[in-house]
Amino acid sequence: MSSIADTPIANGPAWPRLVMVGLGTLVLLFAAFYLYQLAQPLFGAILLAIAVGFAIIFGANRFYGARFIFPGVAAVLVFIAFPVIYTIYIGFTNYSSFNLLSYERTIEVLTSRGAVDPATEQPFAVAQDGEAYRIWLPEAGLLSDPVSLQGPDSANLAPAEAPASLLERREAIKLRSGLQGLSLTSPDGTIIQNAGLRTFASVTPDYVRTGPDMLTKADGTILTANHQTGFFEDETGAQVPPGWRVNIGWGNFERVFQSEGIRGPMIGIFVWTFVFATASVALTFALGLTLAVILQWEHLRFKAVYRILLILPYAVPAFISILVFKGLFNQNFGEINLILNALFGISPNWFTDGTLARVMILIVNTWLGYPYMMLLAMGFLQSVPEDHKKAAALEGASALRVFFTITLPQIIPPFLPLLIASFAFNFNNMVLIFLLTRGLPDVPGTVIPAGETDILASFTYRLAFDNAGQQFGLAGAITLLIFLAVAAISYANFVAMRRAAQKRAGR
Repeated sequence: MSSIADTPIANGPAWPRLVMVGLGTLVLLFAAFYLYQLAQPLFGAILLAIAVGFAIIFGANRFYGARFIFPGVAAVLVFIAFPVIYTIYIGFTNYSSFNLLSYERTIEVLTSRGAVDPATEQPFAVAQDGEAYRIWLPEAGLLSDPVSLQGPDSANLAPAEAPASLLERREAIKLRSGLQGLSLTSPDGTIIQNAGLRTFASVTPDYVRTGPDMLTKADGTILTANHQTGFFEDETGAQVPPGWRVNIGWGNFERVFQSEGIRGPMIGIFVWTFVFATASVALTFALGLTLAVILQWEHLRFKAVYRILLILPYAVPAFISILVFKGLFNQNFGEINLILNALFGISPNWFTDGTLARVMILIVNTWLGYPYMMLLAMGFLQSVPEDHKKAAALEGASALRVFFTITLPQIIPPFLPLLIASFAFNFNNMVLIFLLTRGLPDVPGTVIPAGETDILASFTYRLAFDNAGQQFGLAGAITLLIFLAVAAISYANFVAMRRAAQKRAGR
């Protein structure tokens, strides 16, 4: 028996397909080369691999079956596998707002710094001279020799008449890169450089490269490159920013487990994340199932109206509902506090008290999630045989006992995968946290940004992107820990489900 992959495909000539495959491969190869030119060799290599796979799988008939899964596999590799692997890699580096650059770029930044001598600072203009340019200093009446402004260059200045025409300022700014690498020597021997968009002046560099891994400061201090920390350091170990990216091994993980300022809030956030996800699933399931049971009551009038009203929260976009609740829970002008104050004389601090903020989040999330559970429960309740419930009732069981002994055990198995999916969704429900509280109020005494209502996802996001000292490496390490925790929980869930299924089957 032959498989579909071995089946020869000979419906018409092959050359149109080969032409299309060739064109597609060329486009991918050009994109890979373009990314390589943009100093993105990793992305270029990924596109190169996809181009090779595309050419082989779509060019040869023996891989006919693989053509149907190749786009999906390529998408998984590019959009899921690569980001995960790259995030894990970042977790082993010192990548942060202080270590953004490469080593050579760091040296360029440091050696470009300098102190401008205000006594020599004077405005300049640029004059076109054929294919070259001349620099005109009107205050000194000096004109430079022709320069190309294509890279680092030097020229002499000499007294001259003002050029007949000068470039507009916006045209001169376009030559900024060439001007920054130009040194001019005046008749008295003073060397001046571009000191801004409008002036040339004598510039004393703050740092001069005096060795492969060595810089000398203007005051004579020697700075040595430390490739373990990614900074230039003086003899006392003082670091000079900016730094560069280096691999620091388990350094970020050691910070997580050894620093009390990081470990303390992380444990609290970890526990709250589990409580939030578990409570959200339990509350939405309980409320949705209760309402579904009520709507099943045959004596209830206007069922259609109730059903529409109860499903309405599911039809409204979640971000609108969250922002509406944010206004309702406003501590000073929100309707909820106005009602509570009128009835009980209390005005809770929903956004500044950590416990109340968490209660508020659970209330809002229950409102957002119960219609989904109610819709599912309405369907599952229909599948419970009425004969079983009637038999139990004839035996004298109360309605509550019938529900817990007959109805609930029969709807839980189909509900279980959906409850697990709901738990996983709420475990990473960063949108709710960000729109409602942004993780606030902050936990006092931490060395990293951490809030009372932060869950692991929002905490990691704030650590990586939402504060002045962005720490991508530390955020990558925490992301890996979260991944391992979620993987362990998922495995435990699958094992529990398998054992429960075996138990129900009597094995």
